[in-house]
Amino acid sequence: MKSLIASTQKPLTASDLETLLALVRGRTLAQAASRLGANASTVFRSVQRIEKNLAQRLFERSRQGYLPTEAMAAIATHAERIETELEAARAAATASNAQVKGRVRLTTTDSVLRGLVLPCLPALAAQHPLLQLELRSANELMSLTRRDADLALRATPKAPDHLVGRHLGRIRFVVGTRRAMPAPRRRKALDQHDWIAPDDAMPEHPSVRWRRKHLPKLAPRHLVDGIVAVVDAIKAGLGVGIVPLFMLDCEPELVALSDPLEGCGSELWLLAHPESRHLRRIAAVYQHFAQAIRLP
Repeated sequence: MKSLIASTQKPLTASDLETLLALVRGRTLAQAASRLGANASTVFRSVQRIEKNLAQRLFERSRQGYLPTEAMAAIATHAERIETELEAARAAATASNAQVKGRVRLTTTDSVLRGLVLPCLPALAAQHPLLQLELRSANELMSLTRRDADLALRATPKAPDHLVGRHLGRIRFVVGTRRAMPAPRRRKALDQHDWIAPDDAMPEHPSVRWRRKHLPKLAPRHLVDGIVAVVDAIKAGLGVGIVPLFMLDCEPELVALSDPLEGCGSELWLLAHPESRHLRRIAAVYQHFAQAIRLP
């Protein structure tokens, strides 16, 4: 019976592996279809066909989407290596006399994007005119393992073990205010100002932890959805707030109301997946950020 089952199985094709990887990474038929440039019904039929050909279930259907089985997880590991090798082969075929080109997807936070990434992009664009960058800012970390992004710039104590990381320095924070604020108002005690702060979606942000520890009775007057929103609210004259020190370099309307805050900081890491780190387009962007980003 075992030999009969084995004889009816059909080998996986490169197209099959691409479909399965898209579903592993997207977790839903709609997301997988978006990654493949197809429609959800086509992905559904393809997965059904592949499972039938292999005579085994590769995904568990649940409210969380399509969850890979142990067998699918093993297949995905090999499929990712094949994907990486194909990309490397394509890059090598054109590397000798061609410019760096293709799309590189970067994920980071809103403040790092505005204060550190955008200022160093004109030089990158001039050096590699055929390179395309997809920039996404979000407070949650997109998955490099699932290839939701190629590179990440993140504040984290250390690089995750499964990723390649370069430490770019320590992010320090200050209480910031609008430069136009009159000097007498600046001299008020910190807890006498109107405060702007991240909302409950960022309870572990260093600025939130510092404020709750050092100004426990302070209730911020304005709550916003990110650090860039804190900066914009300060510029609008709504009060003071804790901002990264590097933001003062790109926001001339801001001025520090305090020295760098003790016990309020984080480490900035440039992260990449080890199997794609050396692809030419990703390596070029990785190296540029590693050299260009400097923290005060």
